[in-house]
Amino acid sequence: MDNTEYKSNVAEYYDQDAGDYESRYWANPVLQQIRQSFREVVKSYPAGSMLEIGCGTGLDLVHFAQTHPSRKLSGMDISPEMVKLSAERSAESGCFNIQVRAGSAEEIATLFPKQKFDLIYIFFGALNTVENLDSTAQALSSSLNKGGIIVMTFVNKWYLEGMLIDLMRLRFRKAFARFKYVWGGYSPTVFLPSHCYTPRRVKRAFKDLKVIRRRGYTIIHPAWFYININQKLGSRLRRILWKTDNLLNRTFLWRFGEYGLLVFQR
Repeated sequence: MDNTEYKSNVAEYYDQDAGDYESRYWANPVLQQIRQSFREVVKSYPAGSMLEIGCGTGLDLVHFAQTHPSRKLSGMDISPEMVKLSAERSAESGCFNIQVRAGSAEEIATLFPKQKFDLIYIFFGALNTVENLDSTAQALSSSLNKGGIIVMTFVNKWYLEGMLIDLMRLRFRKAFARFKYVWGGYSPTVFLPSHCYTPRRVKRAFKDLKVIRRRGYTIIHPAWFYININQKLGSRLRRILWKTDNLLNRTFLWRFGEYGLLVFQR
């Protein structure tokens, strides 16, 4: 599959996903909790200009525009339909410090010519769908101002709890799906060209930058897609598991969460 076809397939996937994305998101408290934690990490760093890779429907762009109205915000997404929804949300919210563009992460210099950013953030593994992580990392690094920050989240290849759950259910193919060169994504019916990464692999891609923070998400707390398990656990037990995950982040076990977060500085 050539690069153009690869990008087209990813864009088509998210174009189809755009319609009911938010209804599914707002019905999932685990996803909401993870997103808010991502946001708090971003807010802990000063920035005059920010760029979101994989802006989706604009939930985070509008959030940051409202909490930090003096910042200049930009967003990009490979899905034209997502960019359309993001632009509509920005206009309806009265946020005029936002600009959005359609394109892949490797095209930053083309979509935002002569622009540098203080902070670039990537939520929910948007770079898992790029074809070449190394060249994309270079494009992002080149778009940072000196001292700039990248908050990078990614779908982790080493999600041990998920592997164990699938093995206990005798779903052997699914248990090891993340180890394939091309991962099919979360949907059981629609294939998404994508790759899962280990924290070490991500660090190697951004080797020109310094790692200043790291965290794993849903290490023993069931991942967001285990909807039935999370419902049976209830909110009280989920809070306990979330706090336990926070403690486990002080150990080597942070590497084995469903999502990983790394913060890089130029």
